[in-house]
Amino acid sequence: MLSTLELRHLIESAFLPLSCECRIDPGGSLHAQIFEPVTGRVELLVTGIPASSLSGNLAITKLIGDIRHDLKATHERRGLQRIR
Repeated sequence: MLSTLELRHLIESAFLPLSCECRIDPGGSLHAQIFEPVTGRVELLVTGIPASSLSGNLAITKLIGDIRHDLKATHERRGLQRIR
């Protein structure tokens, strides 16, 4: 299993050039806030993901893909530029 620091780094770096801040609360839930680094505008907030479910590369990759999908849908609803 990855350390909390490694898990956070993988998730946070997956959304560049946007910024992402992850935290894992004492109960073991992961929370990720993705925001525009210049303005600080929050683009997406994801909460309550059990960190214990992210024990392998496949699970982490799926989570990142799901978050990207949600981020893209949010941008499309707002009429913003498409996220890759």
